[in-house]
Amino acid sequence: MLTKQQQEELRGWFAGRLPDGLFEELTEVSADREEITVIGRIPEPRPAEDASPAEREAAVRRRIEEFRERTRQDRMAVAREAEHRFGRKVSWGVRCGPHRALFTHLAAPVMTRLRQSERQVLDTLVAAGVARSRSDALAWCVRLVKRHTDDWLTELRDSLEHVQQVRERGPDAQDED
Repeated sequence: MLTKQQQEELRGWFAGRLPDGLFEELTEVSADREEITVIGRIPEPRPAEDASPAEREAAVRRRIEEFRERTRQDRMAVAREAEHRFGRKVSWGVRCGPHRALFTHLAAPVMTRLRQSERQVLDTLVAAGVARSRSDALAWCVRLVKRHTDDWLTELRDSLEHVQQVRERGPDAQDED
């Protein structure tokens, strides 16, 4: 997990490196051990005032597709540089009005050991058609927990950042004379 300072430095690097005008605004830069995700705002299309919801949705989808194709070379150049510098893959996404779309992003395998009662939860989700496999069921569970515990997870991440800062000030961090 990145400290707040590392996160700010990463965001600053992208803000300084992205070509002018690529995004209206850089809205999110997040990272974990494997991946950096960069998301920016792009302008909403302006369909006719009497456009149906389906027309508006189609216009947004097309705007996102057009942006993705038009900016591919610029984004790839930035990604290559960032991947070399930070040792992580770079994924891209956009916000267009209320919509958020990710272009390419990693799905990293995570191994875990589960007891029978925990496996039964996953198997129930598979049997009910909520998920296609135990792996999908576990991902579904993680998304559900995240959605319902965002405040708690934010507090936990802040606490971990504080622990990292305290470690950095510890006796092993001091230079001996």
